[in-house]
Amino acid sequence: MAQPHGRVGPPFWGRAEPCAVRDNSWMSKHPVGTVADFEPEFVAGLKAIFEERIVFNQLLGLKIASLRPDRVAGRLAMRPELVGHFAFNRLHGGVVSACLDAMGGLACMAAIGARHMDETPQARLQRFGKLGTIDLRVDYLRPAIGDHFDLHAEVLRLGSRVASTRMEFTGADGKLLCTGAAAYIVS
Repeated sequence: MAQPHGRVGPPFWGRAEPCAVRDNSWMSKHPVGTVADFEPEFVAGLKAIFEERIVFNQLLGLKIASLRPDRVAGRLAMRPELVGHFAFNRLHGGVVSACLDAMGGLACMAAIGARHMDETPQARLQRFGKLGTIDLRVDYLRPAIGDHFDLHAEVLRLGSRVASTRMEFTGADGKLLCTGAAAYIVS
């Protein structure tokens, strides 16, 4: 699907550019699952996995801001331990990459959970054991400087074995700082 400004693929929400209004037509033609709210038990379980049991996410301080079957959002607070360039108080590129990867994985978890809504929340939470990153690409567009950062991710395609995702890393002002694309093994 051709997009304004020469983009190809599904529209991505959260842009501070002219195409800021999300076009849900792509998701309606290519559904990942039922776009219905998750049960509180599933949300609490997924938050516990992502924010507490995945210790590296805890070390980074990565938190879930919103969790929907079709998109996820997170937030990262800037801390001195995450600085990559001391003279500019700039976030380390490895932190950006790790956060984008984690959010892409979270989007996969949400999409898998949505695909199996006929199962109990506990049964769906057991499906994430084999999830792993196959490929990750990060484009650093601007320096990541600020007191906090917002991340967004969505699954472009959820297959039976592989999922493809797209992620964004924005500043507190909504300016796009980095983008990511990744593939994950899901089975």
